[in-house]
Amino acid sequence: MEKFKTIKSNAIPLPMVNVDTDMIIPKQFLKTIKRTGLGKNLFYELRYDENDKEIESFVLNQDEYKDSQILITGKNFGCGSSREHAPWSIADYGIKCIIASSYADIFYNNCFKNGILPIKLKDEEIEVLLSAAENSLNFTVDLESQKISYIENNTQKEMPFELDEAKKNCLLEGLDDIGMTLNKVSHISSFEEKQKSSNPWLYSQTIK
Repeated sequence: MEKFKTIKSNAIPLPMVNVDTDMIIPKQFLKTIKRTGLGKNLFYELRYDENDKEIESFVLNQDEYKDSQILITGKNFGCGSSREHAPWSIADYGIKCIIASSYADIFYNNCFKNGILPIKLKDEEIEVLLSAAENSLNFTVDLESQKISYIENNTQKEMPFELDEAKKNCLLEGLDDIGMTLNKVSHISSFEEKQKSSNPWLYSQTIK
């Protein structure tokens, strides 16, 4: 997993609440177990019509937002089923940060495991950022300082955010669950050696 760095990007304004995982990536695209190739189907039923043609009015189909790495949306994002394909499709599209007032717990935790930073803010702060996203393309998300910077009326503004320290460090170091375990391999080996000395019978071979 890549280390999370400061993001400088425009931000996709998606003022919707209760966006569930089926809306993020519909069920017909869940046949793969690969994390790649799902980005083109992100928000499929909102992005394309029945003939698979882009719906011009949808925000992801507008030129200024096509390469954005930041998504600003409403509360209860990622609700519904716990499919991990949802964060896979978001990451594969290129979005590295989601800003919302609340998330479904499983989706929220899955984001960290896939290198995505999910930021929680108050509803009124989300409204401010949504407005800014529609009028400005200059956003910066600094994970280390835990600040969102943006331009409003030609003025630079900042908005702080809170984040669990352990989750923050995992993103900064680019560690998923497996990486966290491997990072402790010396401690694991030390424990095993001590256990072999105190409880050798645990490691003895069974004689048949």
